[in-house]
Amino acid sequence: MKLVIAQMKHETNTFSPVPTPLARFATGGGDPPTGDAALAAYQGTGAAIAAFIDLAQAAGAQVVIPIAASAWPSGPVQDAAFEHIAGRICDAVAKGCDAVLLDLHGAMVTQTHADGEGELLRRIRAIAPKVPIGVALDMHTNFYDAMGQYASVIAGYQTYPHVDMYETGERAGRAILAQLAGRARPTLAFGRRPMLPHVMRQGTDDSPNRELQARCRAMEAQGALCASAFVGFPNADIEYAGLSAVVVTDADAALARRWCDELLDMAWEQRRKFVYSTLPLEVSMARAQSLAAAKPAGSGPVVLLDHSDNCASGGTMDTMTVLGAILDAGLEDVAAFAIFDPAAVQQLIAAGIGAEVTLPLGGKLDMPAIRLKGEPRLVTGRVRLISDGRYRNRGPMGRGEINDMGPSAVFDTGKVQIVVISSHVEPHDLAAFTAVGIAPETKRFVMLKSRIHWRAGRKARAHAVGECAGTGVCTSDYAALDFKHVRRPIYPLDAM
Repeated sequence: MKLVIAQMKHETNTFSPVPTPLARFATGGGDPPTGDAALAAYQGTGAAIAAFIDLAQAAGAQVVIPIAASAWPSGPVQDAAFEHIAGRICDAVAKGCDAVLLDLHGAMVTQTHADGEGELLRRIRAIAPKVPIGVALDMHTNFYDAMGQYASVIAGYQTYPHVDMYETGERAGRAILAQLAGRARPTLAFGRRPMLPHVMRQGTDDSPNRELQARCRAMEAQGALCASAFVGFPNADIEYAGLSAVVVTDADAALARRWCDELLDMAWEQRRKFVYSTLPLEVSMARAQSLAAAKPAGSGPVVLLDHSDNCASGGTMDTMTVLGAILDAGLEDVAAFAIFDPAAVQQLIAAGIGAEVTLPLGGKLDMPAIRLKGEPRLVTGRVRLISDGRYRNRGPMGRGEINDMGPSAVFDTGKVQIVVISSHVEPHDLAAFTAVGIAPETKRFVMLKSRIHWRAGRKARAHAVGECAGTGVCTSDYAALDFKHVRRPIYPLDAM
């Protein structure tokens, strides 16, 4: 048995000015790993592709990994990058295989294709019309028909933060192996509802997504091969951004359809609970100070979420609005992660550890899609630490995977320790802080450019949380996003 196993993951924020060339799909730049290098990068980690590898090896299959490409969210994927990744996968399939297992995202938009994953699957089907194709997808999938028409099995993450990536790969992979062994005949049903759930209301610790994902797991316990509810990624101006569902059963099309519709109806009935309303930043800052004042000795920090500028949703990670408010308020004993500013990092490195530096920090990137100019802020501080920025995730999200924030520095104002980085990473893992010598649990405040993923490594350590409405292309204020292509009417853009 020969299996082609590949990865092509990118969540595209169509409002983001951050470019997405091929080098963004490889840790440290260059070309994404292939073959043995891909195996070494992912085997033993918590990724879906790692589950595919383990299942294949346990089955005694020959494994071919033409590419393992994963990039932090950003703007539309450059056509050359997509063609390179898709081309390697299709070339491997063309050489013959018994099945294909794909670790995809589900919200990839390229310069040419609104549905990058569907286009890849269409090409594979043209080469191998009957080969079983199993796909693992992110919960933020924006589902297009091509995905459901060309895949044999689809499984989506059932947790946000995404701590079940490996298990999702297992669900998709086991169904395909059962099909190859003649023990299952996967039948797939999919559908959508016209709603754009706010990301800040998509966490699976919270209602209504908690109950929606619980129902998916119950369906699998009742016999579904895979049941997935996708909350969608709303910061993408494409026709089918938004909520969808997929259910795969064993040769029971009617049951797949009925269960899929049940998930869609369940979400639609709770649509108002998926709406998030922001508070003015000054209100959030005042509340954070009150929470810190009441914090018991020895308890964890008050977490301040700069959720409008999160690189895990395509943010520039260089807006200074929330950090500026922290500095203006005079908050003390703060760790801030992070400001993306490669030029500032080089200035800090040149100055050297211990040097006092005044420089314009952040605000280097304009955001024309939301009519915002970058606004650097002049900051004075000392260079506390310099790092190469490489670390391995401890988990539970992305367990064991290597991250690279590039040359990095800790810039200490005396009250705020600011992590300044050269490559985008999202601070969902504790190792992002320990890599630069900071123990966040000892701080009074921790500012994170994150939405929900921070909960994976830090929720249990936080005393309280303040959601801070800053600026950026990850904004939850839909009025700031000029939607031109998403289908209408759609809730809550339209009264439905």
